[in-house]
Amino acid sequence: MPELPEVEVTRLSFADRIAGAQILAVRLGKPLRWPLHGDPEALTGRCVLGVRRRGKYLLVDLDQGLLLLHLGMSGSLSFSLHPTEPGKHDHFDLRTSQGVLRLNDPRRFGAVVLVSGEEDAVAQKLLGKLGMEPLDAGFDPLRFRQGLLQRKAPIKQVLLAGDVVVGVGNIYASEVLFLAGIRPTTPAMRLSRPRVKKLHQAICDVLARAVKRGGSTLQNFSNADGEAGHFQLDAMVYGRGGMECKVCATPIRAIRQGQRTTFFCAKCQKT
Repeated sequence: MPELPEVEVTRLSFADRIAGAQILAVRLGKPLRWPLHGDPEALTGRCVLGVRRRGKYLLVDLDQGLLLLHLGMSGSLSFSLHPTEPGKHDHFDLRTSQGVLRLNDPRRFGAVVLVSGEEDAVAQKLLGKLGMEPLDAGFDPLRFRQGLLQRKAPIKQVLLAGDVVVGVGNIYASEVLFLAGIRPTTPAMRLSRPRVKKLHQAICDVLARAVKRGGSTLQNFSNADGEAGHFQLDAMVYGRGGMECKVCATPIRAIRQGQRTTFFCAKCQKT
């Protein structure tokens, strides 16, 4: 599943090229997880002002309204001047004066939603409960700790929930907790101020490094230019169950938390 770094990498790969474009036509394929909530023909003639990100959502600002895009479990976006004919899993084409933005989503858990703006009720339902943005200057350590103090659940589960800090998905949660030296089963509210500070810094460092490396390509993720990510090659614990820790040579453990697999080093992450 594309996580925050993959979504940010996708945004960076086409945002500048589509800014200022006029929408010429819209093509819809099979229904996605959420309906468009509008007439696709009504998009014709509108202009793209820019592309932002909120959590794992891409926000395409228009001169009239806003498009919310989500990649779901297996989606990817491409942007091309001369795209091929739509394939079986190409479910949305936004044809503009500067190229075609296409959503490919084999499992159809993604979304393209047209709303009037961020205050729209549909937009608020999708975005309203998201936590702080970890790549923004507003990701405050004090507010982060205050949020964790309200949560009894294991810290790994709290990170995945996305209501304290958004976008720290399964891959990066394991990596972040390893860097911070925190065991994933530790209750969030038990973390001391110094440990929360270390965790905060680890989140910033790991996600920024992941964006720089183009995200993680474990199956089929690629950016809007078709380029794969390489962060998975740098992983310290994720996907390395049974292998030696790169720091202390202790075998990496893999456990189930909720419906996800967590990887950690029992020696480097004692508590």
